[in-house]
Amino acid sequence: MINTMSNPNLLQAIQNSFIGRDTEYPLVDGSSGPRRYLDSAATTLMMQPAFDVARSFLDHYASTHSDLHYAAKGASQAYEWAHERVLAFVGADPAEYCAYFTGSGATAGFNRIAAELSAKRPERDVVLISEMEHHSNDLPHRKHNGETVHVPLMGEGPGYGGIDLEVVTEIVRKYGKRINYLAVTGASNVTGALTPIHEMAQLVHSVGAYLVIDASQMIAHAPVAMADKTMDDADIDVLVFSGHKIYAPGSPGAVIAKSSLLASMTPAELGGGMVDDVYLDKYIPSSALPDREEAGTPNIVGAITLGAVLDVLLRIGMDKIREKEIYLINLAWEKLSAISEVNLYGAAPDVMPRTGTISFNIQGFDHGLTAAALNDYHNIQVRNGCFCAHPYVRELLKPELWALDIDPDAPNSEADVERKRGMARASLGIYTTEADILALVEAIVDLISRKEEILSLYEPEGSNGYRHREYVPAAGAIFNPETALEAALNMQLNCVA
Repeated sequence: MINTMSNPNLLQAIQNSFIGRDTEYPLVDGSSGPRRYLDSAATTLMMQPAFDVARSFLDHYASTHSDLHYAAKGASQAYEWAHERVLAFVGADPAEYCAYFTGSGATAGFNRIAAELSAKRPERDVVLISEMEHHSNDLPHRKHNGETVHVPLMGEGPGYGGIDLEVVTEIVRKYGKRINYLAVTGASNVTGALTPIHEMAQLVHSVGAYLVIDASQMIAHAPVAMADKTMDDADIDVLVFSGHKIYAPGSPGAVIAKSSLLASMTPAELGGGMVDDVYLDKYIPSSALPDREEAGTPNIVGAITLGAVLDVLLRIGMDKIREKEIYLINLAWEKLSAISEVNLYGAAPDVMPRTGTISFNIQGFDHGLTAAALNDYHNIQVRNGCFCAHPYVRELLKPELWALDIDPDAPNSEADVERKRGMARASLGIYTTEADILALVEAIVDLISRKEEILSLYEPEGSNGYRHREYVPAAGAIFNPETALEAALNMQLNCVA
């Protein structure tokens, strides 16, 4: 048996293991070929070995919290193992931190943390949030707290982004002990800008505030640690991420928090599994963690899938994954910035560390047209729009929008305006190759060279979409659940016959 612990071939083997990476789709010219998936910031592909672990577990499937029959005992142990893998992945001491699973992503975790922290210290009525947050790490805090202060970033225009520690220091001094917590992303989902999370922890801890980190865009791209042992009082209080952002589609969100903090708060969700006893006139919440934070029957299969992914990545080493991605980021930035018709957003990677998320526009193309044409002509799949970070995207686009006589901040439901207020976004994963980056660059150059032709062949659809006037994908080219079910049933019937 091959030793998989720190095996030098493991990274390459895993890069080639992802389900659906080479799924073929038709192109405008009538040919077909494998896609190049550059939409990992939205959701990642499934790691095959992790999927295989979950599939194996289904042979033993049962609910957790019992050990009186084999399957239930195995499910409980596997579910506990998934929690342990989460803690290990972020270097969290089990004696100090607890991990629990929640919802279908990070959003459920932020809603619960916002509700619980605001209820814990109502006298601290201010929450700090950066201007580059995804809506899931913005809106819950607005709902549950008295005053939210949005922290401005460094730079301006297309280069806007990244935390300015001096600005944060001034704001922390201004609001002092009114601050309950600071919620900030570890990496932007628009520009990939990385946040100095441990320096932020020191700042807010100086006034007794907590630090809540959205690690959804950071977790799969760079080493993450709950504490920096070289710094005093720089440990993270709460960290939240989505399993589907780290190669485990269908897995839950994960929350890692200090056990002492969780124990001092009333659980936000009630139901089976989180109580010690229930009477007609009262109930007694469990003091056991993570049980008291996981009401109801858990997503056991998804948690095990996530645990397997994290275990694999620990074996590879996130430092190796980060090194590979830095090379691809630099390559993409160098090639794209050399194209005069391409606008890039956020600071260059030599100015500010960033993950493999690159937002751009092609001059003369709406963002939706860029995404549609890259798909239809080159099988390159990118995202377009404002990426659930509307204020940040509008700030980055201000010079362009002003030039078009569009007010970036004015409420506007007109489709022709919304088609201008957005970007295309190429985002990398562990499976992204140098060939993918070069293909993207070549495709963009091709679209620019055929600008008038492309513009004449597409018509707008809705506020963000574009549709080719002549090209209609072949029937069955896109996944159809009914067709897939019919095929599965026929296969099963053939087995009986």
